[in-house]
Amino acid sequence: MNSFRFHNPTVLYYGKGQLQKHLAAEVKAYGRKVLLVYGGGSIKKSGLYDTVRNLLTDAALQVFELPGVEPNPRLSTVRKGIDICRTEGIELVLAVGGGSVLDCSKAIVLGTKYPGDVWDIFAKHIQPEEALPLGTVLTMAATGSEMNSGGVITNWDTKEKLGGGSPAAFPKFSFCDAENTYTVPRDQTVNGMSDILAHCFEHYFHATPETPLQQRLIESVIATLVEYAPKVLANPTDFHARETVMYCSTMALNGMISMGLVGDWACHGIEHEISAIYDIPHGGGLAIVFPNWMDNVVDVNPQRFAQLGERVFGVERNGRSDKEVALDTIAKVREFFGSIGAPQRLADYGIGGDDIQHMAAQAVRYGHLGNFKKLTQEDVAEILRNSL
Repeated sequence: MNSFRFHNPTVLYYGKGQLQKHLAAEVKAYGRKVLLVYGGGSIKKSGLYDTVRNLLTDAALQVFELPGVEPNPRLSTVRKGIDICRTEGIELVLAVGGGSVLDCSKAIVLGTKYPGDVWDIFAKHIQPEEALPLGTVLTMAATGSEMNSGGVITNWDTKEKLGGGSPAAFPKFSFCDAENTYTVPRDQTVNGMSDILAHCFEHYFHATPETPLQQRLIESVIATLVEYAPKVLANPTDFHARETVMYCSTMALNGMISMGLVGDWACHGIEHEISAIYDIPHGGGLAIVFPNWMDNVVDVNPQRFAQLGERVFGVERNGRSDKEVALDTIAKVREFFGSIGAPQRLADYGIGGDDIQHMAAQAVRYGHLGNFKKLTQEDVAEILRNSL
């Protein structure tokens, strides 16, 4: 494995009743002026908005609001949040929602302190050394944003969707109560679980030698998700199933399973180009792209695919070669995505092949894409064609 330094400063509150017990004290530790950031209003329908707002006002905190964060958060919304923070002297940003709200809030806390254009953080890969404090109340299991320092923002004017971040953007605290995910619609729940699985795959398929423990850890998260995803879909108010999937989400992208290795991340890069143009759900795009990426790269290391199939997806070797077992594994991955109702083709979103070459060129504009296999523009175009 590679040498590494690991540090994750986020305080996690998992389980029922933690919000009521600890939110006010956590917020007050950083100041009295709070920017409450949320999405399209689902937290108002569920009652979570009233709970959070009452906890803050009862603690004599001054609350400002930024509603309306988009599913693929826009740079324009980030800039609105930065303007509020600077004008009102905000001392802490509190993100209440799923990954999009949390990602938008990370960009806000970084951009407020950054002296230049906040888009530089994403387009020029700048990592600011300071940020406003950020707290989160999670409502969807998907991105792991509650315990990591990165995020993805869409510049709708230039049709670019880019990731960025900084250690300064780690949430100071995050509240994760699975009851707050009960009202997430089925399709969003499926997209979230697809995103979790994709994060595991991005770590699992890497070229770093001698990582046996990391592979076992990743396999355990995948196996747990594969077991519990159907339980969540069968009974959306099964607290233990919801909490288990939420914990899979946190573990998949908080750095714990990826220490000492460099993941691939090509599929995320490809999906970003799709949703930058078509504004589709991130998890849905990943469910479409990943099996077709696997078809493209399987010959790089068929043993890794075969190992995943045997250890997690119940594929039996029966004297067959790594490549034969690997192909069965890819079929099992497709089967799983289909079993939970994830989209199978770009056509499911009404997307045709008109923009394939543009998306492929954009995906590799900074150089090769991925690490497991370094994809060329033609590789990306082939994966996109096979995803139609």
